Amino acid sequence: MIRIAIRWLIAFVLIAATYNPTQYNLVRWSLTNLSEQLPLIVLSGLILLIVYIIFMRATLRSIGLFGMALVLALVAALLWVPYEFGGLSLENQAANLWLGIVALSLVLGIGLSWSHIHRAISGQADMDDVDE
Repeated sequence: MIRIAIRWLIAFVLIAATYNPTQYNLVRWSLTNLSEQLPLIVLSGLILLIVYIIFMRATLRSIGLFGMALVLALVAALLWVPYEFGGLSLENQAANLWLGIVALSLVLGIGLSWSHIHRAISGQADMDDVDE
């Protein structure tokens, strides 16, 4: 369970570092300091891009595009229920953005942790094809 939480937390930090409603994210920092700090902006963007590629590739290999859509649909339904019964308001744009970040990070976190989740549910281990 700790491994799954760590993977989700890393996915959350990755998405939030790219963009969030505060001023502390790559997009706003880039727009504000483009002319003064271009090399750092490019380096930071490349590092985030590499991590995104690693996460997306692992997620696509483990649960696929259909699985990603199912996880996102499940998260959307989990948000829809409290909204429908008045427990969740969608008027605050910053809160909505944080909900979106959590939803996307859950998709990546579940994709990265799918082998652990599948083993816990079914008792069967997954093995990737290994080239020798």
